Amino acid sequence: MRHNRVWVWLLAVCAVTVSVTAMAATTSGTNGEKPAARLAAILKDYRTYQADFIQIVVDARGGKVQESRGHLKAKRPGLFYWESAKPISQFIAADGKTVKVYDPDLEQVTIQPMDKQMASTPALLLSGQVDNLAQTYDVSVEKQGPDTTEFTLVPKNPDSLFVSLRLTFFKGELQEMRLHDSLDQRSILSFDHVIVNKPVENSAFDLKYPDDVDVIQGAN
Repeated sequence: MRHNRVWVWLLAVCAVTVSVTAMAATTSGTNGEKPAARLAAILKDYRTYQADFIQIVVDARGGKVQESRGHLKAKRPGLFYWESAKPISQFIAADGKTVKVYDPDLEQVTIQPMDKQMASTPALLLSGQVDNLAQTYDVSVEKQGPDTTEFTLVPKNPDSLFVSLRLTFFKGELQEMRLHDSLDQRSILSFDHVIVNKPVENSAFDLKYPDDVDVIQGAN
């Protein structure tokens, strides 16, 4: 399906297999605090998150597969909205129970239940529960500079939709996600014009689409 690379970020987020054994080591953070606890503390402070993004997807040989730009927003608990512009115009919304994807070019909306696998995916780190990070991921941390910290997450579930995810924070603000997916593709999601904790109405996460599009319901 043409929107799978975007779903990697939401269902497997934000659209990579080198050896990730070294990344999976859980080193302690400052004051002995575990990396998973450090990351959870940062993310829990994100009541809302809004940003413009550029997403670049490259294949195993390093060739560019896709580049897209758009806007995303997230709000706890469970609200997420993704809007990408051409060449692939697409809208994705999650409400904690379902995920809806609208493809204007296909005149099609796909609705899927938010199962356990979807709920533990990268983009939903910004809107879902993060208290159980250590149960879901092996988390390591690396300090790149006085203001930059990188966390690497490796799923413990062998059936996960991605292999590893790296989150880069600058002064506590999420600036980039780098994801290695199960198709051996690497996705780089860079954020700009980031706004954290500005109030956002729940209605802003509603997915709007024409009445005459095809609606495909996923299995419960």
